[in-house]
Amino acid sequence: MSSINVLREIQKFLEANPREIVTLFIEDYVTSPDGLTKVFSASDLTRYMFPVRRMPKDGGDWPTITDMVLQNQRLVVFTSKSAKEASESIAYEWSFVVETQYGNEGQIAGSCHNRSESLAMNTTSRSLVLQNYFSTNPNVTGACIDNSGSLISMMKTCQQAAGGRWPNYVAVDFYQRSDGGGAPEAVDVANGYLTCGCPNIAYCRMNAPFGTCDIPVLSPPPPAQLQASPDSPDGSFGGFGGFGFATHASAQPRWFYLAILTTLIMLLVM
Repeated sequence: MSSINVLREIQKFLEANPREIVTLFIEDYVTSPDGLTKVFSASDLTRYMFPVRRMPKDGGDWPTITDMVLQNQRLVVFTSKSAKEASESIAYEWSFVVETQYGNEGQIAGSCHNRSESLAMNTTSRSLVLQNYFSTNPNVTGACIDNSGSLISMMKTCQQAAGGRWPNYVAVDFYQRSDGGGAPEAVDVANGYLTCGCPNIAYCRMNAPFGTCDIPVLSPPPPAQLQASPDSPDGSFGGFGGFGFATHASAQPRWFYLAILTTLIMLLVM
């Protein structure tokens, strides 16, 4: 599929969903003069693009979703080529984003470091955080494991590495595959902490102070299961001994969104 056809699909999505925001991270191999500008114009996406002049410098806050929707500036585009920011007004990714290592090196439990092009993860002059979590060689079966508990565990590790900041973007392979809540659950967790300081976006209480959470209480098991486990020295009921929730209010600035899918596009324009 050609680059223009891909971008036209995005244009159709934005037109059909007037409250949605899309971010493109372009691995840029375009060498022709104004090549990106031409394909964005040909696909009728220019009118949706969030202007570079409005992007915060030195780690400042981004506009809210409401503001971006009202202005109809709902397409945020980053390029990997620094010169394009001056020549085509397309933001240079590394001026605004810190990004974790991708591939197998980025999946080592307990370790979270930046990819070589990015500044260190705790660089607060870059306001957006992108977390990669996928293997070097795409693996449909392995993605079921990757996109489950280990993804959320890595997200918590990277939150510490990024100076207490939760990711604004999570990039995975085969996002619909998991053996649990998967990438959507990871996004709900990050959005919960970003939006209201709760461990899931579903627990945020509307119009309440930051850190106010409505965490559901687990229902007890059926009466037939209410028997002490013989393997439990404290006599606790099987599966329920010592279980609880902890809620922590976050002091991190709350950015404007987190995307489940980071769209990586390699555009080749002759």
